[in-house]
Amino acid sequence: MIERISRRAFLKLSGAVAGALAIPFRRASALDVDRLGRVTVSWIGLYSEPSFSAPQRALIERDSILTLLERLLADDGPAYNPVWYRIADGFVHSGYIQPVRWDLQRPRADFSDEGALFEISVPFTRTYREPSAQSDPLYRLYYQSLHWVEALEEGEDGRLWYRIVDDLLHLPYHARAEHLRRIEADEITPISPDVPSHEKSIEVSIAQQEMMAFEGDRIVFRTRISSGVPDRDPDGGNGIPTDTPTGRFYIDKKMPLRHMGDGHLTDNLEAYELPGVPWVSFFHETGVAFHGTYWHCNYGRPSSHGCVNMRPEEAKWLFRWTNPPIEHDVHMETGYGTVVHVY
Repeated sequence: MIERISRRAFLKLSGAVAGALAIPFRRASALDVDRLGRVTVSWIGLYSEPSFSAPQRALIERDSILTLLERLLADDGPAYNPVWYRIADGFVHSGYIQPVRWDLQRPRADFSDEGALFEISVPFTRTYREPSAQSDPLYRLYYQSLHWVEALEEGEDGRLWYRIVDDLLHLPYHARAEHLRRIEADEITPISPDVPSHEKSIEVSIAQQEMMAFEGDRIVFRTRISSGVPDRDPDGGNGIPTDTPTGRFYIDKKMPLRHMGDGHLTDNLEAYELPGVPWVSFFHETGVAFHGTYWHCNYGRPSSHGCVNMRPEEAKWLFRWTNPPIEHDVHMETGYGTVVHVY
């Protein structure tokens, strides 16, 4: 839903601007008309042109689902991420738009009592304490986040629900079964397992906001990332620095998912709770890791609490490529793994 400007901070904003676009931009690869995007923060601006300096037409609230008509690379930037989307009423910057799909699933019960790994396959789904939309609401789970399902249950309304166990709080909650997709074994088979472990290495440049994976001297993967934002209040929080540590490390623990944040059971969408962070490869004793990110797409700019944020599909590739390898439907694997250089 698009909310027309009514908040105090935007009372003086002008309306839509008529006429041709004043800011030049290059047309890039066009998107399918049914491609969707989810707003990942409290609100973003809708602009008359693909530029933050253009008049702002409206605010678009968190979890609004937008039809992305076209992808544009704007000369006006910002330089670290010049990607904008054209939607029906104007333009939105891509930094806080998560590309999503609506892919309903057939419920599955072919897994053991220990549970199985599932991925959210719709833009978002609400969870509840019991298998009923009339029970207490809890987290929203977002597209491409991962979760441990331990049972398929039928609710009082006859609908099927998955019982999810939270990996941090060790508490159950429920989500509609058609909103989760089973992760199959062949999706996480190791990549390049024949390459000796000592020939695999990772380099992360904080200055360039870039990650490179090497096999020997050959780059086999390269992408933009978001590293940690230095803590402006080092005496606050939990005392753990929020900038990404530099040095030489090793991946020593891998988990297909991790609930990150404050660890509170809540239905507050503004709370710092990130259940189901996908494809987590830890390399530092304070819990710093490579992982997929479903709450922003602002790669090329520091944005994290210390971890290396990546697109979920890229974090999945890294998860499969690095050592130690991890088997299907395993909660955690430890070992002396792939070397990581951060500088």
